[in-house]
Amino acid sequence: MAGTRPLDPGDLPALARLLHWMDEDPARRVLAPEGRSPEELAFEVEEGWVLEDAGELLGYVGLVPFWRGAALEGPVARVHPAPLIEAALAAARAKGVPTVYAFPTEENEALRLALEAAGFGPVHTTHFYETEPKELGFLPPEGVRIEEVHALDPEAYRRLYRAADEGWSLRLAWNDLELLEHFAEPENRLFFAYEGAEPVGMVELELTPEGAEVAYLGVVPEARGRGIGQALLAAALREAAAAGAPVVRVRAHDHEKEARRLYERLGFRPLEAVVTYAKELAR
Repeated sequence: MAGTRPLDPGDLPALARLLHWMDEDPARRVLAPEGRSPEELAFEVEEGWVLEDAGELLGYVGLVPFWRGAALEGPVARVHPAPLIEAALAAARAKGVPTVYAFPTEENEALRLALEAAGFGPVHTTHFYETEPKELGFLPPEGVRIEEVHALDPEAYRRLYRAADEGWSLRLAWNDLELLEHFAEPENRLFFAYEGAEPVGMVELELTPEGAEVAYLGVVPEARGRGIGQALLAAALREAAAAGAPVVRVRAHDHEKEARRLYERLGFRPLEAVVTYAKELAR
């Protein structure tokens, strides 16, 4: 009979095989450990539970800190994931976690139904796209300039982020030191669009050996509709090309219809859509 138990180091080879199985089908995908070998997973996985039957590992779920709560890694399961979800929720309650999040792909209908049956509700859907670095030809409108930020003022960043973001503002949970350390890393670039002395938009670019990601792109409501967002995107792609990135990835939430239309019009290829789920736990 199948049952759950804490992950053991001896499970890592079977967990690696399970993650490769997940990768084979978009309908199985969910936020999960990045490692795909036992050696990589040994450094990455700290706390998790497995579903086992007759010595066979059938599923895995992890619990990692996230924003003002925790996030599920998985569950990834060859059978119904309800026991794994309950194991992770029990651990979250014991830790006093206020909110638990999960991130299945839109195509992972089986897991989405299981999460909803466990009391999770959808928050929003994030659409991911990619393209090769290229010159878009978008310049800022008259009176607006785009500059890279080399000496970050955390409070000025927060003011702009708060004004430009209509939804989930994860960066607002970061303290000054976390913001300064993040943007001090040479692979993380930040550009502001200024109208006069006032910042009215920004774009964040994160570089990795595999490519570049536009981690955030936003313009304050009163400055929208003038091409500032397009100019910020063009600046990010120029920076990615200069850094030698082979591809550039971007994202947009489901309510950001103009951004999604822009990416599609510019030839960005859709990669996947990830649904954010949340469950508030009783305190």
